[in-house]
Amino acid sequence: MDERQLGSTGYSITEVGLGTWQIGGDWGEVPAETGREVVRTALDAGVGFLDTADVYGDGRSESLIADVLAERDADPVVATKAGRRLDPHRAADYDLAHLREFVDRSRENLDTGTLDLLQLHCPPTDAYYQPETFDALETLVDEDRVAHYGASVERVEEGLKAMEYDGVESVQIIFNPFRQRPAEHFLSRASEADVGVIVRVPYASGLLTGALSADDEFPEDDHRNFNRDGEAFDVGETFAGVPFDVGLEAVEELQARTGVDDLAAFTLRWILDHDAVTTVIPGTTTPAHVRSNVAAADRPAPTTAERDAIADVYDEYVREHVHHRW
Repeated sequence: MDERQLGSTGYSITEVGLGTWQIGGDWGEVPAETGREVVRTALDAGVGFLDTADVYGDGRSESLIADVLAERDADPVVATKAGRRLDPHRAADYDLAHLREFVDRSRENLDTGTLDLLQLHCPPTDAYYQPETFDALETLVDEDRVAHYGASVERVEEGLKAMEYDGVESVQIIFNPFRQRPAEHFLSRASEADVGVIVRVPYASGLLTGALSADDEFPEDDHRNFNRDGEAFDVGETFAGVPFDVGLEAVEELQARTGVDDLAAFTLRWILDHDAVTTVIPGTTTPAHVRSNVAAADRPAPTTAERDAIADVYDEYVREHVHHRW
């Protein structure tokens, strides 16, 4: 698998990484050993970038990663996030005291002295207008608690604002065939600024795998059940903000117009066809899916006709629901 430079961090990371929200929580019950096996499979398949957060299972995801890394001689770049433990979740509390507390907890969970990459975890928009928040991140670097830092954002405008701070070396953002606004307003700016781009939610919570149907029922503790309307966190994290029924129609039309045999692999390859993207981080609870995600990096790039089909389906089915919001 090819590697790309993560902004100015000096890290060269694999085009396909592993997102570990699924093995932490909010996707139904996942046994701890299943989570460990997902991480093991990713490392065996050559994945060199793992993404987690301190709230994924209240630190469970971080600890599972640490368990696996303790078993073997592997040194992937591990990125975590901080901020969502705040209750209430207020911009004003993205300060040094809180961030240091969260970072120290993640260092313990991950069994490391210095975090490779710390990302603000989708803070309120006002946090991006607080220089003291980014001063706090600089302090954490000076204290060797953190090697590099960036931000995980909900909206394009938040990513653009984050990049105004010199120390921000990466931005994590939702980008897929159902969330195309970053290609218009963000990706080229990130490339010009030498900021790494980490793409999350590539499959729109499973819609873009082609495996979901109108009859599917999700467990009570799966965000695809409890966050359909944004009751728990930003609705854009669930099905990329597309209403479920609309998303199913759009997927059916996309498959009909492209005739692709593997929509999931096609989706990952479409994302990676954008040069400004550093890595895409699909998550899963199934080792076989990890291997197929990695294999997608070697798939041929989409043809002009396939790219046009994606654009047309987006315009006809999806744009009105998401483009103005994120």
